[in-house]
Amino acid sequence: MPEMIFDIRWPDDATEACYSPSLVVREHLAVGVAYPLPEFVARCRTALGIASERVEAKYGFPCSRAMAQLARLEARATSFAGTPDPVVHVLAFRE
Repeated sequence: MPEMIFDIRWPDDATEACYSPSLVVREHLAVGVAYPLPEFVARCRTALGIASERVEAKYGFPCSRAMAQLARLEARATSFAGTPDPVVHVLAFRE
């Protein structure tokens, strides 16, 4: 199963390399796009959920690493509560 890293920039200009066990992220995010934070989290929730399901279909168990990545994204997103109109920029996809 092809893994990928997607690089993002948070509203505070911090960058992060994020993991996906599948290329499905390409169907839900686009490089160069700035997503409103709630939309970004929702898209990641969908993409990483699908990626984990694909791992489960192939190997018989969900991808704990994808779910851990989602948990980190969701936790980090909460730190921007109260920030007016926070956006997350998708910087790159790496395979």
